[in-house]
Amino acid sequence: MNFDAWIETLPIEIKQDTLWKVEAYRLSLFLSEICWHDVSELIKDDRTRSLADQLYRAVGSVSANIAEGYSKSTGRDRARFYEYALGSARESRDWYYKAHHVLKNEVVQHRINLATQIIRLLLTMVPQQRATKGIREEQAPYEIDAPEDL
Repeated sequence: MNFDAWIETLPIEIKQDTLWKVEAYRLSLFLSEICWHDVSELIKDDRTRSLADQLYRAVGSVSANIAEGYSKSTGRDRARFYEYALGSARESRDWYYKAHHVLKNEVVQHRINLATQIIRLLLTMVPQQRATKGIREEQAPYEIDAPEDL
């Protein structure tokens, strides 16, 4: 499955969310989709059964942490979750390399390249968020009618 064909299969609610604008999120969600097929191959061999579990958890964690971080109100909080995603992306790349004994070389190289692209995006996003102030609503004036004798 290629990226464009995959996008057509997504629920409209995912594509209409503002989170969808984040390229690292789109790519990591796609990686989790194609990872499903990879772990299905890895799980067939007893020697790579635990590798399959670790790989799927790491890959799934990337988009989940981006999604959670995106919803935080301060740059510092967003950066923290984007750092978690960064760690999971690097872990995913590491597990994909270790899977090269079972998966085809071109599959492994494609996944490593995709993970590296996500890592590069996150390495840009983290410092940007660290420098961002929080989202703040304007303060509305607060007035009450108090009795004059108070």
